[in-house]
Amino acid sequence: MGQARLGRRLGAPFDDHVCQLLAERPGDLVGASAHPDYALAVPTPDHFLPLLYTAGLAAQDEGNAKAWLRGYAMGSLSMTAYGVGMDGLGCREGDGAATVPEGVPADQSNI
Repeated sequence: MGQARLGRRLGAPFDDHVCQLLAERPGDLVGASAHPDYALAVPTPDHFLPLLYTAGLAAQDEGNAKAWLRGYAMGSLSMTAYGVGMDGLGCREGDGAATVPEGVPADQSNI
């Protein structure tokens, strides 16, 4: 198995867990720190703390945060992007680094 595939496989369970939490129970995102892969996926707090803002917005609105872009850079760095109120936009996934979904101008994304 190539290193890129191995890294993706190691980071995917945590990324999938966070994606599910934000979609179903965004107010519980802080609990993701108890996930067994947290330390592997979040080497320093600044990689995770900004996501708490998105979770807070979704929880405040009693809604959810939906992944609209999923992919990995360099094999294991999740580049998943979330948005609140994104019900009409499908998620685009990539095997490598993900691309912006059709209809979303690149200048209105963080990619």
